[in-house]
Amino acid sequence: MIQDSTFSIHRLRFDETYHPSDRTRLTTNFANLARGESRQENLRNVIRMIDNRFNELAHWDNPTRDRYSIELEIVSVEMDLAFAGKNDSFPLIEVLYTTIVDKKENRRIEGLAGNSFSSYVRDYDFSVLLPKYNKDKTEFSVPHNYGDLHGNLFKSVINSAAYKKNFKKRPLICLSVSTNRTYHRTENQHPILGVEYQQREFSLTDEYFAKMGMKVRYFMPSNSAAPLAFYFFGDLLSDYSTLELISTISTMESFQKVYRPEIYNANASAADCYKPSLKHQDYSNTLIIYDREERTQLATAQGKYTEENFSEPYYDVLEQWSASYAA
Repeated sequence: MIQDSTFSIHRLRFDETYHPSDRTRLTTNFANLARGESRQENLRNVIRMIDNRFNELAHWDNPTRDRYSIELEIVSVEMDLAFAGKNDSFPLIEVLYTTIVDKKENRRIEGLAGNSFSSYVRDYDFSVLLPKYNKDKTEFSVPHNYGDLHGNLFKSVINSAAYKKNFKKRPLICLSVSTNRTYHRTENQHPILGVEYQQREFSLTDEYFAKMGMKVRYFMPSNSAAPLAFYFFGDLLSDYSTLELISTISTMESFQKVYRPEIYNANASAADCYKPSLKHQDYSNTLIIYDREERTQLATAQGKYTEENFSEPYYDVLEQWSASYAA
């Protein structure tokens, strides 16, 4: 069955020379940027955005706002299919790992794994399974065990020896807030994460990450246009250092400005009662080319790939393992 040796971890530098591997989901933010004629300029510009935002947030002892830079690695977790009797592997998840370079002290500081989150199984669940399940329904709903398998696979990766050998802390994932929910500003304010927002009901993504064992809180850092959703284990406010949190904010806010400029590159910041919208008109585009329509189409294609190469052929053994893992 699935065990520690089932998972292997591979790391690839994300810089202006980056080319997506054959097994990378092309809907992933960093992979989408690295395609087409503008790929190198895209990569150079987004890395510059990340560094600038990091130095803006880490402003102490940094008068010229150029003390730090961020190095990014793409962390790929592959799943050995030997447990199902096949001599092959499946690309399970991808996240980003940050390293902080302090140029003043000439030292490198470990950041965090997580940040972005990429999963073929998630593509299947959202882009294939849900539409199929709701095809003839008048009201949207989800299967009773929706996200269970993906959640158990993710938790088994985080608890594996392979993960613990590579990373000291459990992942912190940072995503866009949901356009189907309304967020309310609170009085709570963190010196790095910024002002906390809350909502009355979890989004489908929030519930999906809960199946992965992760909690969620929503914060809008200083000089941000909108709150970000932070998915975490343990205690978000005490388990991570100041620079670790800044590395996540600067990385993921920069990607969101490219991917969802209507929300994260808006010309006015979120109100006290805030409902994100991709139809918002008062925003600025970055200089980075991003094909959002293609991204949506590819999500379905990648979900079908997962169905054909993972979910359907190994359904029985995966469901049996997931049930025993949960028990």
